[in-house]
Amino acid sequence: MDQVTERIELGDVPQGDDLPLGQTPPGREFDSGSIRALTVLSPSTVEQILSERVESGACRWDEVWDGVYVVMPDPNDLHQEIVTYLIMVFSFAIKVAGLGEVRAGGNVSDREDDWTHNFRVPDVAVYLRETAARNLGTHWLGGPDFVVEVISPQDWSQKKREFYAKVGTRELLYIDRAPWSLELLRLQEGELVSVGISTPERPEPIASAILPLTFRLVAGEERPRIEVVHSDGVQRWTI
Repeated sequence: MDQVTERIELGDVPQGDDLPLGQTPPGREFDSGSIRALTVLSPSTVEQILSERVESGACRWDEVWDGVYVVMPDPNDLHQEIVTYLIMVFSFAIKVAGLGEVRAGGNVSDREDDWTHNFRVPDVAVYLRETAARNLGTHWLGGPDFVVEVISPQDWSQKKREFYAKVGTRELLYIDRAPWSLELLRLQEGELVSVGISTPERPEPIASAILPLTFRLVAGEERPRIEVVHSDGVQRWTI
C-alpha cells in the first residue's frame, strides 16, 4: 500500500481532562489497514512495544534495517507449509549428505558487533561447508550461500535483495503466490541478477549452480506445486 487512504480529521477533539480515561477521542478511530508506516518518537513507547513483542514471541520474524525496526507480516499457513517442506528437502539433500547446514530463519548481519542494528531473517538459509559466512552463535556474519524468501502480501522480501547481495549471498530463490512464480537470482559482479523464472504457464526448470537441485512449478489440483529434483536423477520432491 503506497499511501494512507483515509484522512483523519481531528476537528474539535477533547483534550486532557475533557476526555474520559481510556476513551478514544472522536475522529481518532484509526483504520489500521490504511496506514503503511508508524513512527514512534516516544522512547518509553518504543520500549513498551518491543518488550511486548519479545515477551509474546511475536518478534520472531522482526528485522532491523540500518537502525529501523521492521515488523514483517506473520506468515500464513501456506507460507509456513512451503517453508517446512523446503527445510525437509534441503535437510536430506544438503545436511544429511554432508554438504552444509540448513536453517529455518536465523539472523543474518553484515557486522560482527552491534549486529542488532542491521540484520535480516530469511525463510530458509543454506550454508555450504566452504561458506564464507561465520556462525557467531547469535547471528551469521555474511550471507548464506542459498536463501529462500516466500513472498507474502505487503512484506518487504523483495527489498532484501540489495542486502543479500551486499553480504555475499550467492543465490536467492523467490517464491511468489500472487501470481505463482519461482525466480532464481545469482550473484554476479556484486549484484543478484535473475537467471531463471518458472510459472504454471511456463514450467521451465531452474537449476541452482551451487546446490545439486533444480526447481520448477508444476500444475496441481488446488494450487501449483514446487517440484525439486536432485541432480542424481533419483531423488524428487513435490511441495
